[in-house]
Amino acid sequence: MLQNALPAVGLLVLMVLLAWALQRWKKHLPGVAHHSGPALKVLNSVSLGPQQRLVTVQVGQGADALCLVLGVTPGAINSLHSLPLPAEADTGTPDPMPGAGGFAARLAQLTAPKTATPAQGPHAPL
Repeated sequence: MLQNALPAVGLLVLMVLLAWALQRWKKHLPGVAHHSGPALKVLNSVSLGPQQRLVTVQVGQGADALCLVLGVTPGAINSLHSLPLPAEADTGTPDPMPGAGGFAARLAQLTAPKTATPAQGPHAPL
């Protein structure tokens, strides 16, 4: 039994040592250097069906940021549209209460007493 187990254990130890050595010296080997590509951030994802999704992805950061709209299926990922990300778009952490001031202002505008002028009439837009 030891005759069969000893070569198997030796081969297992050799494979672990080889994996450790490759991991340790990865940066010194040509063509295997760690490459960190452009920064990717998923902005939004919408399910279109059981296996289809529409995904909006931000590629890059700063002035050269690009927004990609991707169609994702089990067999493929297709780029549907690409556009530069607006500079004023805040892609950081979302506001815990988005538009709270806007809602309060709109509610106050709708509940305030109105005086109808003959030129505008009762069905005039706000």
